[in-house]
Amino acid sequence: MSGTTSLGTYLRDLRARRGLSLDELARLTRVASRYIEALEADTFGALPAPVFTRGYIRAYCQALHEPVEEALALYHAQSVRTPSVPTQPVKVAAPPPSAETEARSRSTVLVSFILLVVLGLALFGVTLALQSGKDTTEKRTVDTTSSPSLSPSSTPAIAEAPSPPVSEPVAAPPPVITPRVVSPPPVATVHTAPPAVASVHATPPTSVPSASPATPPSAPAAPPAQPATPDLSGVVAAVTSPYHLVARVSEPTWIRVRTEDGRLSEETIPAGQVREWVSNGPFVLTIGNAGGVSFELNGRVLPALGPSGAVISRLVLPPQQ
Repeated sequence: MSGTTSLGTYLRDLRARRGLSLDELARLTRVASRYIEALEADTFGALPAPVFTRGYIRAYCQALHEPVEEALALYHAQSVRTPSVPTQPVKVAAPPPSAETEARSRSTVLVSFILLVVLGLALFGVTLALQSGKDTTEKRTVDTTSSPSLSPSSTPAIAEAPSPPVSEPVAAPPPVITPRVVSPPPVATVHTAPPAVASVHATPPTSVPSASPATPPSAPAAPPAQPATPDLSGVVAAVTSPYHLVARVSEPTWIRVRTEDGRLSEETIPAGQVREWVSNGPFVLTIGNAGGVSFELNGRVLPALGPSGAVISRLVLPPQQ
């Protein structure tokens, strides 16, 4: 071996004697062809760390069945003579994605897309089913609501309804005064404000006038004498016609009122109600519960007529002089 022989020249001569190309030697040694080129060109800066470079030299010589010692000696001598040659860091290129990885990635994307499509279809189906159920329910509700007026069987039932039995003619009752429910006029005496009269107007009298006077409910067999009202005449002495009579009921009370022209009004008035009558002549009253009602005549408050449960017959208001 000549003293001027370099490692690169030595290795090229060995490969040339074997008749191998760089690619063939790279397959035999499993060393990248660029590293074999760097060894043969003595460009140690393109090689990795010395420990790897010595391994490449051994693989090179063993593939050609040549002794390793001489090649290592040449490398050592050259590396000592050229210590200033910087060692380039090895850049290991990332391996390209394999076909299996790409296929797996494509499969993942495809599966995700299919899942999104299935979820969208399921959501659409559920929404459609809910909307259909809602429309069906609304249709049934409309049919149920309109069926009574459209039912063909309802007309015959009304037409064939039996007429009520005709009773024998009865003598016409005297005209009845219909009480007018209005707000009471202001009075001189301070008293409790009357309840709302709107509800009174909505509740018609419960009893029906007849030709013969009705017996007041729960009236005793022998009604007690009319309680004395000593100052009644004094209270109503200045009252002149037409007369305006107001009854304020605190307990359920049966009252019958007859005016001077013969008109009759009678009913059981619930507690808290107010009734009014107007006449050109005196009123004649029958009261089933004297303690459950108070009266005003033309705005003047009348004294209490009696205790609760007392019956007063033919009370004339205002009293005759």
